[in-house]
Amino acid sequence: MAAARRTSSQTPAAPTASAAPVTSGAPATQAAAPASAPAAPALPVLGGRRSSYRERVADALRAALIAGELLPGEVYSAPGLAARFGVSATPVREAMLDLAKEGLVDAVPNKGFRVTEVSDVQLDEYTHVRALIEIPTVVALATTADPVSLEALRPAAREIVTAAVAGDLIAYVEADTRFHLGLLALAGNAHLVEVVRELRGRARLYGLTALSASGRLLASAEEHLELLDALLTRDEQAVRAVMTRHLGHVRGLWASARE
Repeated sequence: MAAARRTSSQTPAAPTASAAPVTSGAPATQAAAPASAPAAPALPVLGGRRSSYRERVADALRAALIAGELLPGEVYSAPGLAARFGVSATPVREAMLDLAKEGLVDAVPNKGFRVTEVSDVQLDEYTHVRALIEIPTVVALATTADPVSLEALRPAAREIVTAAVAGDLIAYVEADTRFHLGLLALAGNAHLVEVVRELRGRARLYGLTALSASGRLLASAEEHLELLDALLTRDEQAVRAVMTRHLGHVRGLWASARE
């Protein structure tokens, strides 16, 4: 993971993008981390929308959950997570309640929040639905998307590559989410973007750590740049091929550490 560093002395303090992710498996009773504990990644603003601080905390926690940094079945306390993210416990507790409404965690009275399990069948279903929505939508953008709007996504694509090189899984998930939701937004269907956002939030990429350690995460990251290039050359066949291959990684390579 990337080395941690604090930003400014603002209250509450927001972590920076290069900081290390939340450490998984923390006991529910842990109320604070040592003063030297690393800060977590920057709280992301996803999909181009303006977010409240509570929403930004929820986005960061969701990214940690998707990346497998928060483990299924484990109970995490709000104070313990807050210490790792360098924020106060209140927005973390509120954000976890929001995630509980989405079915991503369950509240455990007097202890914290337990990360919900996701079965292989559910992961297959989520990926199938994403493929049905995302592949034809992105292929259509090869003939309809404004080149300037496509180029505006290149910084996010490069962030994904940078995160892959650094082995920063939470930063990877955050940048990957911004890229894909931003790309889908070019189709002009806000409801479609929200559906995919929810599907992505429910997924678990338990194999990301192994994929990063093996060096294969970089190849997946570079597909975002390949996809942009295919879209800019209006090559629908290439766009379909890249999208099909890329979404295949979600289930085939990332969804389970056993694969």
